[in-house]
Amino acid sequence: MAQKNFKENQSPATFTKKQRCENASGKSHSFTFIDLFAGIGGFRIAAQNLGGTCVFSSEIDLNAQKTYYHNFGEVPHGDITLPETKAAIPGKFDCLFAGFPCQPFSIAGYRKGFSDTRGTLFYDIAEILNAKKPPVVLLENVKNLTSHDKGKTFTVIKSTLEDLGYIVCYKVMNAMDYANIPQNRERIFIVCFDPKQISNCQSFKFPSKQKLTKTIHDCIIDTTNDSRLIYTKSMPHYDELVKEITDRDSIYQWRRQYVRKNQSHVCPTLTANMGTGGHNVPLIICDQGIRKFSPKECLNFQGFPKSFEFPDMISMSAKYKQAGNSVVVPLVQSILKEIISVMSGKK
Repeated sequence: MAQKNFKENQSPATFTKKQRCENASGKSHSFTFIDLFAGIGGFRIAAQNLGGTCVFSSEIDLNAQKTYYHNFGEVPHGDITLPETKAAIPGKFDCLFAGFPCQPFSIAGYRKGFSDTRGTLFYDIAEILNAKKPPVVLLENVKNLTSHDKGKTFTVIKSTLEDLGYIVCYKVMNAMDYANIPQNRERIFIVCFDPKQISNCQSFKFPSKQKLTKTIHDCIIDTTNDSRLIYTKSMPHYDELVKEITDRDSIYQWRRQYVRKNQSHVCPTLTANMGTGGHNVPLIICDQGIRKFSPKECLNFQGFPKSFEFPDMISMSAKYKQAGNSVVVPLVQSILKEIISVMSGKK
């Protein structure tokens, strides 16, 4: 069943400070973009910081729609697989952004154009590209996309983009190496140019590495005092946690049968299931005791601006899911800077 859009029944004045993250840079708009599988708007923040204008957004998760509205003052369109949703996309825009779900393809044969992707959410991206022909595409996915389904998934994705006329560049990048964000988060980024519209696209290069100067203390909020985050004696493995978690400059995890200390002194990869408890949840020690991150701290480890907020109406588990599913904003922004340089002819 297709999911309907979230519709807010309160007035915006009582619900949110609208346009919370609009045009953070104060720059005039220099390019337009659509935001697919938008989540809570990580791509949008990065693009707006560089002067971009969002002309369409789509996100099927109702709780994510609420967070998106709370910060941008508009509700994303819902199910992108529906013809009526695609019909709302403008005829012309400069960039398509999408952090799309990774799905295996069931088609046995390849090189059949985007028909090979039918039945997957990437098909909808390909369909939009075929219809709209934007000059630039920026996609994000898990680092194992190239090996997913024994490499078949990425083979179809890349060949489909090339069949649609795009030159395809891709790279796995870690936030701690490329964005000065203290999180060990590796993701693949796929940048595509239409050479008919961007004549110098061969000059594109992914950003260079930069030194990590920020620490976990730049993301941890020392004043956090939420009892829901604190581990108590009634919780499983409490004694082991107390014994092992002693360093305030490190982040730990319970790994089924033992406590793991992150020796790099950065945050391990944040995941969508952090709110469900269990193993692999990042843990720290503070004045209040052993605790997990707050959802706001998770946003900090994703490089979101301080002004970005979750609405009170959604659950803690939904907040963790949204933070874990998001992109690292400064990393996306650094890639976009290189893309804009090519688009503007400066490279």
